[in-house]
Amino acid sequence: MNKKTLMALSLVVAAGAGGGWWYAQSMTPHKHQLVKMTDEQGKVYYTCPMHPQVKQGEPGNCPICGMKLVKREDKPADAAMSDEREVLYWYDPMRPDQHFDAPGKSPFMDMELVPKYADEAGMGMSGSTVVEIDPRMAQNLGMRTAEVKTGTFWQRVDAVGSVAVDENRIAVVEARAAGWVERLDVRAVGDTVRAGQVVAGIYSPELLAAQEELALARKLDDPTLIGAAQTRLKLLNASTSGRPQRQTLIAAPQSGVVTELMVRQGAQVTPGMPLLKLADLSKVWILVEVPEAQASWVMAGKPAQARLKSQPGQVFEGTVDYVYPLLDTQTRTLRARLAFDNADGTLKPGMYAEVTVFGGAKRGVTLVPSEAVIRTGTRNVVLVAEREGRYRPVEVVLGPERQEEIVVVDGLEPGQQVVTSGQFLIDSEASLLGAYNRIGAGSTP
Repeated sequence: MNKKTLMALSLVVAAGAGGGWWYAQSMTPHKHQLVKMTDEQGKVYYTCPMHPQVKQGEPGNCPICGMKLVKREDKPADAAMSDEREVLYWYDPMRPDQHFDAPGKSPFMDMELVPKYADEAGMGMSGSTVVEIDPRMAQNLGMRTAEVKTGTFWQRVDAVGSVAVDENRIAVVEARAAGWVERLDVRAVGDTVRAGQVVAGIYSPELLAAQEELALARKLDDPTLIGAAQTRLKLLNASTSGRPQRQTLIAAPQSGVVTELMVRQGAQVTPGMPLLKLADLSKVWILVEVPEAQASWVMAGKPAQARLKSQPGQVFEGTVDYVYPLLDTQTRTLRARLAFDNADGTLKPGMYAEVTVFGGAKRGVTLVPSEAVIRTGTRNVVLVAEREGRYRPVEVVLGPERQEEIVVVDGLEPGQQVVTSGQFLIDSEASLLGAYNRIGAGSTP
């Protein structure tokens, strides 16, 4: 074989080897290798807020989730010292609640685990964990804060009540002697009567005999007999003036509405038998159920207001008349009755009314927006913004709540800033750092 033939064969073999290598490389899946973009002097890089393991030297989008990368800059630090940072554990950014003791692949998302360093879990002055969130991320998520303030909390109870008859203004008209109803001027429930108006006439032999005895005593001009006869007629609720009458007239003791009618004309009555009941509606009650948590705000004498759907725009002024001493164990409410003037009869028994009871003001209390409180089920927590990007969970003792404001009894000071929206991000990070487990652990880390 000559020299030219050998050279040709060598070129063919080399070309085949190169093509085979190129084909093998093209068939092998491409792997992204994350390269650290900082040196001893500190260097700018871009990272994904949701996938902090992604670091690139120029702006762009996250190769994992497509989110826009944000700019970061590491602080200058000695490379040897950076290698000595204490790792608390490794975690999957998509499942931060799961911790691992060693680096490796996540069993959930097939991605590299990320280390959580001890110096990243800062401790606040009270010993609770400080959570750090990139300010740009907080802005993108619409995170807002509000100032803890000192103010006045108006103790006000809003409830629905029902109008009822004032039971102190109910009168019963009854017969004092046996007889028959020969006259009845009231024929139906709901009729109105005036004080002193005749409502019935009763024929009673006993009453007629007592009147005749009085007439005889007067004829004899015997003061002793006259006095005895008058006393007997008064006890029988009969008139002591004039001549004897077949019918003894019975008058209404007060103005009001007939709520019950027990007899009809011609009916026989016995001593003590009620004829009818009258209710004076010039004053009425409104009965309300007050939640147990607000029961201490409602006391006798406190002002109240009522509104009716049938009278839009009209406000009725009243007061708390009585608070019942027993709590309903089924509804956990306390019943109270409110007294209202009702001279024009607008408030009718049975109506529903929207009621407001004013329990007075608590001044100088600490107030925060209700949305700032995170209720974990075992404790109440707010997130205090210490400075830009740093947040600290604080356990608080809560007081009453009304109109999207809540009283904080203990845990906060006026002037502090608390997070009112976007807490889910900080709450997730706080859970990741175990912040809730360290709340109240003491001032020493």
